[in-house]
Amino acid sequence: MNTSPLPSAPPKKHRNLAQGVVAHISDNIRNGELEPGDKLPTESEIMRILGVSRTVVREAISHMQAAGMVETRHGIGTFVLEPAAPPAHLLGLDPNTVITMRDVLALLELRISLETEAAGLAASRRSETQLQQLRTALDSFLACARNGSETVASDLQFHLLIAESSSNRYFHDILSHLGTNIIPRARLNSAKLAQDEPSVYMERVVNEHEDIYSAIARKDPESARAAMRTHLSNSRERLRRAQELFESQAQ
Repeated sequence: MNTSPLPSAPPKKHRNLAQGVVAHISDNIRNGELEPGDKLPTESEIMRILGVSRTVVREAISHMQAAGMVETRHGIGTFVLEPAAPPAHLLGLDPNTVITMRDVLALLELRISLETEAAGLAASRRSETQLQQLRTALDSFLACARNGSETVASDLQFHLLIAESSSNRYFHDILSHLGTNIIPRARLNSAKLAQDEPSVYMERVVNEHEDIYSAIARKDPESARAAMRTHLSNSRERLRRAQELFESQAQ
């Protein structure tokens, strides 16, 4: 058992400081600087290396405990765990592990492949009742977006209804399991990251949703696939540019 020092490096700027600590330690686990069984540096040492408060370090460790990355043995320290074998019935998709911006980007890449096809199938297979439910969910999303209310729940409902309308339960099962993690705004300030006014950002997202709905309403599978791919690719591109900006500022 080793106590491994974290490589000294200027911390990258993250919207959430605890997220930055998690990302830094996660990187060290991925590149082998920290191995299963290694003891993390003390809270004081992490505070010194990364320039954060004790509260931030404890929040980060709490996130990593929930994700199964580390365990804390009272009076001894915090240790890196062996990666858990993914449960077969969940395909290893654990919502608790969606923590950093990098995780959100990876999830968006998965969603592009899944939801693009789900939208195409929905356009071919949806019923009139399902179309009405989609319209209701989209109208709720529109109302929340334009009056400044919380939009995550109605956005999630819209995407889940599309998956349900595909008549392939596995699309719905996977997205439902991931829950609000499929909506970047549930984790990150997407408008700020895109360097847009919130109203401008939300209007763009609204228009992307309308394009998806219109293609499904017309029973046009190819247009539905294209509209969904555009919507999710735009989200990915906004986050990718924001990540690059953070990294350049940290250098």
